[in-house]
Amino acid sequence: MHLTKRFFTMNALAVLFSIGLTVLAVIIFVAAYTKIFGHKADINELKNVFELRTGISEIKRNAQTLEFAQLLDKKNQQELSDRVKALGANAILLFNREVLFSTRKFDLIDIEKSLVLSGDMPNQDTLEIDGKTFFFARVDYKLPSGDLGVLLLLAPIKLKTSFYTLLGIFTVSVFILFFLLMNFWVSYTFSKGIISPVSRLKDAAVKISEGDLSCEIAEEGEGEVRELGRTLELMRIKLKESIYLQQKYDENRKFLVSSISHDLKTPVTSIIGYIQGIIDGVAKTPEKMEEYLETARSKGILVNAMIDDLLLYSKLDLNQLPYHFEKSDLVNYLQDCVGDHKYEYEKAKLSLEFINELNEPVLVLIDRERLRRVIQNILDNAVMYIDKPDGRVAIILRETRTSAIIEIKDNGKGIPEANLPHIFERFYRVDPSRKNADGSGLGLAIAKQIVEGHEGKIWARSVVGEGTRIMISLKKL
Repeated sequence: MHLTKRFFTMNALAVLFSIGLTVLAVIIFVAAYTKIFGHKADINELKNVFELRTGISEIKRNAQTLEFAQLLDKKNQQELSDRVKALGANAILLFNREVLFSTRKFDLIDIEKSLVLSGDMPNQDTLEIDGKTFFFARVDYKLPSGDLGVLLLLAPIKLKTSFYTLLGIFTVSVFILFFLLMNFWVSYTFSKGIISPVSRLKDAAVKISEGDLSCEIAEEGEGEVRELGRTLELMRIKLKESIYLQQKYDENRKFLVSSISHDLKTPVTSIIGYIQGIIDGVAKTPEKMEEYLETARSKGILVNAMIDDLLLYSKLDLNQLPYHFEKSDLVNYLQDCVGDHKYEYEKAKLSLEFINELNEPVLVLIDRERLRRVIQNILDNAVMYIDKPDGRVAIILRETRTSAIIEIKDNGKGIPEANLPHIFERFYRVDPSRKNADGSGLGLAIAKQIVEGHEGKIWARSVVGEGTRIMISLKKL
């Protein structure tokens, strides 16, 4: 429920509960009062009022059976006087608003007021005169001459007003008390469920703005406040992750710069040395000079490749390199990859073959250029680390129920088991003695980034002395 609706609902319930509790308290108060101060007195009072009303009504009915002239008879007037006095009431007989008979003396203004009020309220039987309440009955006589005769019967109502005054004060006081208590309950509930959590959220927001992301924000409160707490907690987590990733990227950049600078230093020093040798005249013959220049050129190519690898890895690591996926048949694709590297392997006197273990074609969603770079990096690594005269590399394609598996297997010297978990790390070399090997040390790290960009997996198995197998798993379409 929204906070606004909840607030109005709780206030409405507070009023209703206050009214209900007040009614209950009044019932208990009346019961206790009548028990303590006399139930019979109040009953007798109500009984007297009822008898007075009944008596006045009966006199009115008798008067309606008489003619106006009969009321002028002294005997009838005496009988009327006795009956109304027995009830504690009074009778007034008027002819054209002139008093002909009255059981007691009334002020003419009061008589006129009684006539007006009784004429204006034909359906009521009480009226107020000088702050006093009277039962009244009126009988009108229309005479043949066109004159009007009126008989007024007035009986004062004597009620015990002290009890009702006390009851009114008690009712108002109890209602105010219950209303204040219910409002205190509403305020306490809102303070517990809204104000206090909002205050803690404010403190948490201040800490976040100051860079303190260590304090967890609890989900507490009601409705929108709980959602706000959940949102702030998600924001805190994302900010913390963002800062962690930023620190990681900064460390990566520092590490990359440091490592690549170290790896670049050797070929650059060689280039400078060979060029300096040419300048100093060490290479005196054309053959020697050509050798120096060719070496310097190869070292320059190596430097360029290392810089390209560094830039590619940085873009992959920061997710700044877009992928262009397309449906591809892996059999034809891997056959093309083998064809691209056939000459290089023949030149290195190594065997490269493709083995298809599929029963039918398999389609996958790949970025052809990026995945080609993965195959190239793995095959280049195999060339560098196979030192056998009968070196062989095979690309084997097989499948599982959900994935296509590309296995690149060689018969090189293998990788020790302790080194296998690290071969996909940046600048990691299994053999420290080959620190100056041709390569940036980023080949398998780049391969891992690209495969994971395809939502695939890459891993290695190796036995020392028998060779290494690199497996790549891609989802089938």
